[in-house]
Amino acid sequence: MDLLRILIAILLPPLGVFLQVGFAGAFWLNILLTLLGYLPGIVHAVYIIARR
Repeated sequence: MDLLRILIAILLPPLGVFLQVGFAGAFWLNILLTLLGYLPGIVHAVYIIARR
């Protein structure tokens, strides 16, 4: 299941984080990072998914 979440996180980083943590602070941080640059959003999303 984590592999599927990581694939989703690569395509749509906020969605991958949302599936992992819901509407927590990490989700909003990921939206901000994705808006600032797509790559930071991906890195953060994969980190959140791999950490939990």
